[in-house]
Amino acid sequence: MKKILFKGCGTAISTPFDENGVNLKEFEKLIENQIQNKVDAIIVCGTTGESSTMTMEEKIATIECAVKISNGRIPIIAGTGGNNTKQVIEYSQKIESLGVDGLLIVTPYYNKCTQTGLIQHYQEIAKNVTLPIILYSVPSRTGVNIEPKTCFALSKIENIVAIKEASGNLSQVAEIAHLCGDNLSIYSGNDDQILPVLSLGGIGVISVLSNVMPQYTHNMVQNFLDGNINLATQMQLDAIPLIKALFSEVNPIPVKAALNSLGYRFGIPRLPLTKMSEEKEKVLNSELRKLQK
Repeated sequence: MKKILFKGCGTAISTPFDENGVNLKEFEKLIENQIQNKVDAIIVCGTTGESSTMTMEEKIATIECAVKISNGRIPIIAGTGGNNTKQVIEYSQKIESLGVDGLLIVTPYYNKCTQTGLIQHYQEIAKNVTLPIILYSVPSRTGVNIEPKTCFALSKIENIVAIKEASGNLSQVAEIAHLCGDNLSIYSGNDDQILPVLSLGGIGVISVLSNVMPQYTHNMVQNFLDGNINLATQMQLDAIPLIKALFSEVNPIPVKAALNSLGYRFGIPRLPLTKMSEEKEKVLNSELRKLQK
């Protein structure tokens, strides 16, 4: 059986920006809060972390900060995906030296490669790094879906250990689980589908919700894994209005607004993303208060 990076709730963590760049003091505060509230892993510099508008220096400083604050208490996984295979390899090799526990690598975007291209892309990366790799399929953002047969081919590679499945297609998740078995762990990439993915054999979630509700999200997954299915299901259903509000504008616009409302200084997203509309922010804050009660 392959290495399991984590079971439970991994937070796709937001990145705080100010006029000087990344606000590492605020980032440290959020990471410590996450750990104290029982999240099982932290994923740095992914979609929610706005890696696409960060400089290489900022990414390295942010990842180093997460590794330092965690100090081995929970796994730190770094997003190193891109649409240039050679650059992804070079970046991933650089990040390996920072002490992270794994890599989250999104499908190449814009190029629109074939499934054969996807296999070769990930094969080349896996050959050139030693850390465990989580594939990341989010076709709504990248225009590329990792099909189940492609997952099966990639699951034969020793250090490709899991997939963050954010296609929204539960039939596809079921087929991946059927084809790959223990050779590819599955994490839900959608907060509104945590329980459905777990019921198909998934082992956790890489979550936006847990930025603002870390213990709640951890407990939801843990209850399911412990066999408390009815309680876990009710928690999933109770969270739906907040999850809907967190995705009422493009992620991570709402989650940064929610973090700010909780007292963090996370600023606003970098362009081309913008500040959340006042009307939707009111709904978001209302739903956040309800679930915190």
